[in-house]
Amino acid sequence: MLMELKVFIESLGCSKNLVDAEIMRGLLEKNKFQLTLEKEDAEIIIVNTCGFIESAKQESIDTIIELGKYKIDGECKLLVVTGCLAERYNEELLEALPEVDTIVGTGNFPEIISIVKDNLEGKKVSKFGDIDAEIEEDLPRILSTPSYMSYLKIAEGCDNHCTYCIIPKLRGKYRSRKMEKIINEAKDMANKGIKEIIIIAQDTTRYGIDLYNEYKLPELLKELCKIEGIKWIRLLYCYPDKITDELIDTMASEEKICKYLDMPIQHCNNGILKRMNRKTTKEHIISVIEKMRNKMPEIHLRTSLIVGFPGETEEQFEELKDFVKDIKFDRLGVFAYSKEEDTPAEKLPNQIDEEVKIKRQDEIMIMQKDISFEKNKQKTGKIYDILIEEELEDFVYIGRTTYDSPEIDGVVYVHTSKKIGIGEFVKVKITDILEYDLIGEMLGESC
Repeated sequence: MLMELKVFIESLGCSKNLVDAEIMRGLLEKNKFQLTLEKEDAEIIIVNTCGFIESAKQESIDTIIELGKYKIDGECKLLVVTGCLAERYNEELLEALPEVDTIVGTGNFPEIISIVKDNLEGKKVSKFGDIDAEIEEDLPRILSTPSYMSYLKIAEGCDNHCTYCIIPKLRGKYRSRKMEKIINEAKDMANKGIKEIIIIAQDTTRYGIDLYNEYKLPELLKELCKIEGIKWIRLLYCYPDKITDELIDTMASEEKICKYLDMPIQHCNNGILKRMNRKTTKEHIISVIEKMRNKMPEIHLRTSLIVGFPGETEEQFEELKDFVKDIKFDRLGVFAYSKEEDTPAEKLPNQIDEEVKIKRQDEIMIMQKDISFEKNKQKTGKIYDILIEEELEDFVYIGRTTYDSPEIDGVVYVHTSKKIGIGEFVKVKITDILEYDLIGEMLGESC
């Protein structure tokens, strides 16, 4: 029977893409397909791709080609490509990669069951182009994250239209989910033992404006904080122009909300911010950071920067370096500008040489390494609640503080004389540091 076939899913790119893959997993299992972690045995392989920047596109293509080999060397009968690359280059992928059987766009993934069945029955069906589709609520979802944490997507799409970004053309307009549906999903997570939920969207700060005609993120956070069992609520992708006093006050007053904020700013020079179509200024960014640090002195701020944007002069780059040196972000990522076709920035004059972009990227990352080391030194001797994620060896574990997001930030190496369960919170005293990571000893019982 078709529905007894084994399915392997490889999801690439961001956490928002991962949630889509988890919904596909839920739909497949509900329809009696067998999910497998063994790609060699899979009769259906789904590659959920990223198409954001050049490096992500190349990783997606390489993965498709690699997994396509199982149509010859394995059991694979059907190779399905979903996600942003599929939406962006649908016909091109089908033409260039003959191993690909079907394409499923970003708004069509909830139709995965009918698309798979049609193709298995010999009908060559691909579906894409519905980027503004309302994704049905209450779809089944099988989490692929560790048993103690999960991502909670609160909106689809984006209305910001930054000139370097293709996402609005791949993911459609901004569509908030209904608050009651988000709360119900979070309660279900808590009932399954989830202790950390990570709030995601392309821009979380705009949550609610399309549904309720007002920004509802603070209200949503307060409701989430009422859910028993949830210990940490982490906020990602908060744009500075919509970080309000109400949001800052909510973060400061609610104990469950991690004193951590992912706030992508991309640059500090006002001329470049304008050319990027970023709806903020250097002065506003500084004001928001000062407000947050005044209200929450312990807050850890993560940001992302783009260097080598078209027309970025040496003076503007030096301004960015001085800004990084002055602000001292706790966490920072730097991207060399990627010239993406079909974006306004692609047509801007004065494109920067790749060599210059990489040099500028390296310069800021070297600066940030020193900043991170100095900030870690200040943690020596302090005691933190640590979420245990992995046993490295006997009596040595890896965990995270409330100030660290999984996979992108640092870790804590925890030494102990006791066995600790994965997903437990324990108190740890920091005894030594590395450039980005911490080393500590567990104190007393788990907390």
